[in-house]
Amino acid sequence: MEKITKIITSKLQALSNDEKREIFPKFFKAGKGEYGEGDRFLGVTVPNIRAIAKQYKNISLNEIRELMQSEWHEVRLCALLIMVEKSKKKDEALRQQLFDLYLSQTDRINNWDLVDLSCRFIVGEYLLDKSRDILYQLAHSPLLWDNRIAIVSTYAFIRKGQLEDTYVLSDIMMHHPHDLMHKAIGWMLREAGKRDANRLYNYVMSHRADMPRTMLRYAIEKFSPAERSILMKRG
Repeated sequence: MEKITKIITSKLQALSNDEKREIFPKFFKAGKGEYGEGDRFLGVTVPNIRAIAKQYKNISLNEIRELMQSEWHEVRLCALLIMVEKSKKKDEALRQQLFDLYLSQTDRINNWDLVDLSCRFIVGEYLLDKSRDILYQLAHSPLLWDNRIAIVSTYAFIRKGQLEDTYVLSDIMMHHPHDLMHKAIGWMLREAGKRDANRLYNYVMSHRADMPRTMLRYAIEKFSPAERSILMKRG
Protein backbone atom coordinates (compact mmCIF):
# COMPACT_ATOMS: atom_id res chain seq x y z
CA MET A 1 0.00 0.00 0.00
CA GLU A 2 1.29 3.47 -0.88
CA LYS A 3 2.40 5.59 2.09
CA ILE A 4 -0.15 8.18 3.17
CA THR A 5 2.48 10.94 3.02
CA LYS A 6 3.11 10.15 -0.63
CA ILE A 7 -0.62 10.15 -1.35
CA ILE A 8 -1.02 13.58 0.28
CA THR A 9 1.95 14.95 -1.67
CA SER A 10 0.57 13.53 -4.93
CA LYS A 11 -2.85 15.07 -4.30
CA LEU A 12 -1.27 18.46 -3.70
CA GLN A 13 0.87 18.11 -6.83
CA ALA A 14 -2.31 17.40 -8.82
CA LEU A 15 -3.69 20.75 -7.65
CA SER A 16 -0.66 22.67 -8.92
CA ASN A 17 -1.36 25.89 -10.82
CA ASP A 18 1.34 26.94 -13.29
CA GLU A 19 0.76 30.66 -12.79
CA LYS A 20 0.88 30.36 -8.98
CA ARG A 21 3.95 28.16 -9.20
CA GLU A 22 5.75 30.97 -11.02
CA ILE A 23 4.50 33.76 -8.74
CA PHE A 24 4.93 32.14 -5.31
CA PRO A 25 8.77 32.04 -5.20
CA LYS A 26 8.81 35.79 -5.80
CA PHE A 27 5.95 36.52 -3.40
CA PHE A 28 7.50 34.45 -0.60
CA LYS A 29 11.03 35.73 -1.28
CA ALA A 30 12.65 32.41 -2.15
CA GLY A 31 15.50 33.93 -4.16
CA LYS A 32 19.17 33.94 -3.23
CA GLY A 33 19.80 36.00 -0.11
CA GLU A 34 16.08 36.39 0.65
CA TYR A 35 14.34 35.14 3.80
CA GLY A 36 12.74 32.17 2.00
CA GLU A 37 15.86 31.25 0.05
CA GLY A 38 15.73 27.84 -1.58
CA ASP A 39 12.11 27.01 -0.83
CA ARG A 40 10.18 25.22 -3.56
CA PHE A 41 6.53 25.73 -4.50
CA LEU A 42 3.92 23.58 -6.20
CA GLY A 43 1.59 26.52 -6.80
CA VAL A 44 -1.38 25.36 -4.70
CA THR A 45 -3.79 27.84 -3.09
CA VAL A 46 -4.55 27.82 0.65
CA PRO A 47 -8.23 26.80 0.25
CA ASN A 48 -7.13 23.72 -1.70
CA ILE A 49 -4.49 22.88 0.89
CA ARG A 50 -7.08 23.24 3.67
CA ALA A 51 -9.36 20.80 1.88
CA ILE A 52 -6.62 18.18 1.74
CA ALA A 53 -5.72 18.83 5.39
CA LYS A 54 -9.30 18.23 6.50
CA GLN A 55 -9.47 15.07 4.43
CA TYR A 56 -6.35 13.64 6.10
CA LYS A 57 -6.64 15.14 9.59
CA ASN A 58 -6.46 11.70 11.23
CA ILE A 59 -2.94 10.82 10.11
CA SER A 60 -0.37 10.11 12.83
CA LEU A 61 2.07 12.58 14.36
CA ASN A 62 4.94 10.62 12.82
CA GLU A 63 3.35 11.07 9.41
CA ILE A 64 2.98 14.80 10.09
CA ARG A 65 6.66 14.92 11.06
CA GLU A 66 7.52 13.24 7.76
CA LEU A 67 5.45 15.76 5.79
CA MET A 68 7.28 18.59 7.58
CA GLN A 69 10.52 17.41 5.98
CA SER A 70 9.14 17.93 2.47
CA GLU A 71 10.96 20.19 0.05
CA TRP A 72 7.58 21.57 -1.01
CA HIS A 73 6.21 24.59 0.83
CA GLU A 74 2.59 23.54 0.34
CA VAL A 75 3.21 20.06 1.74
CA ARG A 76 4.64 21.57 4.92
CA LEU A 77 1.68 23.96 5.12
CA CYS A 78 -0.69 21.01 4.74
CA ALA A 79 1.07 19.26 7.63
CA LEU A 80 0.65 22.38 9.77
CA LEU A 81 -3.03 22.71 8.87
CA ILE A 82 -3.54 19.06 9.80
CA MET A 83 -2.00 19.92 13.18
CA VAL A 84 -4.42 22.84 13.50
CA GLU A 85 -7.32 20.49 12.79
CA LYS A 86 -6.09 18.04 15.43
CA SER A 87 -5.61 20.85 17.97
CA LYS A 88 -9.37 21.52 17.90
CA LYS A 89 -9.98 18.29 19.81
CA LYS A 90 -10.57 18.59 23.56
CA ASP A 91 -7.66 16.25 24.22
CA GLU A 92 -5.02 17.86 26.44
CA ALA A 93 -2.45 15.09 25.94
CA LEU A 94 -2.78 15.37 22.15
CA ARG A 95 -2.57 19.16 22.27
CA GLN A 96 0.67 18.93 24.26
CA GLN A 97 2.08 16.46 21.74
CA LEU A 98 1.16 18.82 18.91
CA PHE A 99 2.72 21.75 20.78
CA ASP A 100 5.96 19.81 21.35
CA LEU A 101 6.06 18.57 17.75
CA TYR A 102 5.46 22.07 16.42
CA LEU A 103 8.29 23.60 18.41
CA SER A 104 10.64 20.82 17.32
CA GLN A 105 10.01 21.77 13.68
CA THR A 106 10.39 25.56 13.68
CA ASP A 107 13.28 25.41 11.20
CA ARG A 108 10.75 23.87 8.77
CA ILE A 109 8.04 26.47 9.58
CA ASN A 110 10.18 28.80 7.54
CA ASN A 111 8.01 31.49 6.05
CA TRP A 112 5.51 33.99 7.37
CA ASP A 113 2.42 32.23 6.02
CA LEU A 114 3.42 28.94 7.64
CA VAL A 115 3.79 30.71 10.98
CA ASP A 116 0.70 32.90 10.73
CA LEU A 117 -1.72 30.14 9.72
CA SER A 118 -0.71 27.81 12.53
CA CYS A 119 0.94 29.23 15.64
CA ARG A 120 -2.10 30.94 17.16
CA PHE A 121 -3.90 27.60 17.36
CA ILE A 122 -1.11 25.16 18.16
CA VAL A 123 1.00 27.38 20.44
CA GLY A 124 -1.12 30.35 21.56
CA GLU A 125 -4.32 28.52 22.42
CA TYR A 126 -2.42 25.73 24.14
CA LEU A 127 -0.69 28.30 26.39
CA LEU A 128 -3.86 30.17 27.38
CA ASP A 129 -3.92 28.54 30.82
CA LYS A 130 -0.16 27.88 31.11
CA SER A 131 3.16 29.64 31.61
CA ARG A 132 4.19 31.71 28.59
CA ASP A 133 7.93 31.40 29.32
CA ILE A 134 8.52 29.51 26.08
CA LEU A 135 7.44 32.59 24.09
CA TYR A 136 10.19 34.63 25.72
CA GLN A 137 12.71 31.93 24.85
CA LEU A 138 11.51 32.04 21.25
CA ALA A 139 11.74 35.84 21.26
CA HIS A 140 15.45 35.58 22.10
CA SER A 141 16.15 32.85 19.54
CA PRO A 142 18.49 33.65 16.63
CA LEU A 143 15.89 32.12 14.28
CA LEU A 144 13.56 34.66 12.66
CA TRP A 145 10.69 32.17 12.55
CA ASP A 146 10.94 31.49 16.29
CA ASN A 147 10.67 35.24 16.86
CA ARG A 148 7.59 35.52 14.65
CA ILE A 149 5.96 32.52 16.34
CA ALA A 150 6.50 34.23 19.71
CA ILE A 151 4.61 37.41 18.84
CA VAL A 152 1.91 36.01 16.52
CA SER A 153 1.00 33.32 19.07
CA THR A 154 -0.17 36.11 21.37
CA TYR A 155 -3.12 36.63 19.01
CA ALA A 156 -4.81 33.83 20.96
CA PHE A 157 -4.33 35.81 24.19
CA ILE A 158 -5.52 39.07 22.64
CA ARG A 159 -8.77 37.40 21.59
CA LYS A 160 -9.34 36.60 25.28
CA GLY A 161 -8.52 40.16 26.36
CA GLN A 162 -5.08 39.18 27.69
CA LEU A 163 -2.78 41.87 26.29
CA GLU A 164 0.25 41.94 28.57
CA ASP A 165 2.43 39.43 26.73
CA THR A 166 1.91 41.21 23.42
CA TYR A 167 3.24 44.45 24.85
CA VAL A 168 6.16 42.87 26.73
CA LEU A 169 7.25 40.89 23.68
CA SER A 170 6.88 44.04 21.57
CA ASP A 171 9.29 45.78 23.93
CA ILE A 172 11.76 42.91 23.72
CA MET A 173 11.73 42.74 19.91
CA MET A 174 11.10 46.42 19.18
CA HIS A 175 14.45 46.81 17.40
CA HIS A 176 14.47 43.51 15.57
CA PRO A 177 16.54 43.84 12.39
CA HIS A 178 13.97 42.22 10.07
CA ASP A 179 11.04 43.99 8.44
CA LEU A 180 8.93 40.82 8.76
CA MET A 181 9.05 41.26 12.51
CA HIS A 182 8.20 44.95 12.30
CA LYS A 183 5.05 43.96 10.39
CA ALA A 184 4.16 41.13 12.78
CA ILE A 185 4.61 43.22 15.92
CA GLY A 186 2.68 46.12 14.41
CA TRP A 187 -0.11 43.72 13.45
CA MET A 188 -0.37 42.29 16.98
CA LEU A 189 -0.30 45.76 18.53
CA ARG A 190 -3.13 46.79 16.19
CA GLU A 191 -5.14 43.74 17.30
CA ALA A 192 -4.44 44.58 20.96
CA GLY A 193 -5.66 48.11 20.24
CA LYS A 194 -9.04 46.73 19.21
CA ARG A 195 -9.42 45.54 22.80
CA ASP A 196 -7.98 48.64 24.50
CA ALA A 197 -7.44 51.61 22.20
CA ASN A 198 -6.20 53.91 24.97
CA ARG A 199 -3.46 51.51 25.98
CA LEU A 200 -2.24 51.21 22.41
CA TYR A 201 -2.37 54.96 21.88
CA ASN A 202 -0.30 55.60 25.01
CA TYR A 203 2.13 52.83 24.12
CA VAL A 204 2.75 54.23 20.65
CA MET A 205 3.07 57.77 22.02
CA SER A 206 5.83 56.60 24.35
CA HIS A 207 7.66 54.61 21.65
CA ARG A 208 7.01 56.60 18.47
CA ALA A 209 10.47 58.19 18.48
CA ASP A 210 12.26 54.85 18.11
CA MET A 211 9.60 52.46 16.78
CA PRO A 212 10.39 51.28 13.23
CA ARG A 213 8.13 53.09 10.76
CA THR A 214 6.59 49.92 9.35
CA MET A 215 5.70 48.72 12.83
CA LEU A 216 4.25 52.11 13.69
CA ARG A 217 2.12 52.26 10.54
CA TYR A 218 0.71 48.80 11.12
CA ALA A 219 0.00 49.48 14.80
CA ILE A 220 -1.97 52.70 14.28
CA GLU A 221 -3.94 51.65 11.21
CA LYS A 222 -7.31 51.67 13.01
CA PHE A 223 -6.94 55.10 14.58
CA SER A 224 -8.58 58.18 13.04
CA PRO A 225 -6.60 60.25 10.51
CA ALA A 226 -6.09 62.96 13.14
CA GLU A 227 -4.77 60.48 15.69
CA ARG A 228 -2.50 58.84 13.12
CA SER A 229 -1.10 62.26 12.18
CA ILE A 230 -0.14 62.90 15.81
CA LEU A 231 1.31 59.43 16.34
CA MET A 232 3.41 59.56 13.16
CA LYS A 233 5.28 62.63 14.44
CA ARG A 234 8.69 61.74 15.84
CA GLY A 235 8.90 64.59 18.31
